[in-house]
Amino acid sequence: MRPNARKNIVYSLVLLLMVILVYSWRTREAKESSLSLPQKTEISKMTLSGQTMGTTYHISYLDSAERDFQTSVDSLLVVFNQSLSTYIPDSELSRFNQNDSLDFELPYLPEVLAASKVVYEKTGGAFDPTVGPLVNVWGFGPGGPELKDSVAISEMLNKVGFEKIEWDENQLRKKIPGIYLDFSAIAKGQGVDVVGNFLASKGIKNYLVEIGGELVARGLNEKGELWKVGVNRPEESANASELYSIIALQDKGMATSGNYRNFYVRDSLKISHTINPKTGYPVSHSLLSATVIAKDCMTADAFATAMMVMGTEKAIALDEELEEIEIFLIFSGANGEYETYASESLKPYLSFIQE
Repeated sequence: MRPNARKNIVYSLVLLLMVILVYSWRTREAKESSLSLPQKTEISKMTLSGQTMGTTYHISYLDSAERDFQTSVDSLLVVFNQSLSTYIPDSELSRFNQNDSLDFELPYLPEVLAASKVVYEKTGGAFDPTVGPLVNVWGFGPGGPELKDSVAISEMLNKVGFEKIEWDENQLRKKIPGIYLDFSAIAKGQGVDVVGNFLASKGIKNYLVEIGGELVARGLNEKGELWKVGVNRPEESANASELYSIIALQDKGMATSGNYRNFYVRDSLKISHTINPKTGYPVSHSLLSATVIAKDCMTADAFATAMMVMGTEKAIALDEELEEIEIFLIFSGANGEYETYASESLKPYLSFIQE
């Protein structure tokens, strides 16, 4: 055999050996790498539902351990209602309304007072929990939907004004007798946040909590997408549950307020449940539905109520003034058709249902 041929054979054998060594090393490295990767776990979607605050709640969350928090949520909401319900005679709120002061026992009342003060000031008093006496007079409190006769609204206004109460970390006090607090325009939103915070404390990062139409969303749904929620058509008819639009919530709270369902008719006059704290009378304007998105549901709930008091033009002006909220309004146009307004930052997350 020639020397050159012998060299070629040696070189080929050496090259083949090197290829085998490299392949073996890479295969071993790949196996070790795959062993170090966490095993993929299946995330299960859990759903809960029940009744609270005179309405229903629905909760969805993702949990690989498939934990059922139904009993804990129900117990939590019972305690929450024991603080803020006006329908429970011995709740903290009811006891305050019956007396001149209250020593705090639970954390919820101080929280809602602080949040209410912020929205009260930013809306120029359009949101005011001391409107309670007027809510009751017009028939939307525990007494039921019937207007009380022989009541001087102007005299009732003397007992309305959030500045007529004061509190510190221990106690809530009335500055004048007869003050009556009603947090129905913000309590469901706070309850949503309380349940959401409970789930977060259990390590749940992806959830959607809804109580009576008020919601908070965190993380993603089981499809890896933003949680999507609907806004109802503002109609009184039997198909009032029909959706008008869809909003994708990205770690936000959302609340919708409207006058198209909670009302009654007296002497051919439609009496709306939204009472203007300034005038003492139910509102009457073109705004049909106000949806507010905020960092939490309690804030969104309060601003949504305030906007239904303010009306379309003032609500839009407030949206342009504040950075902490986004809004979607449905109102009656000049010819009675639906018209809408949406914050610019909300539009990418908003879609409409085709009729």
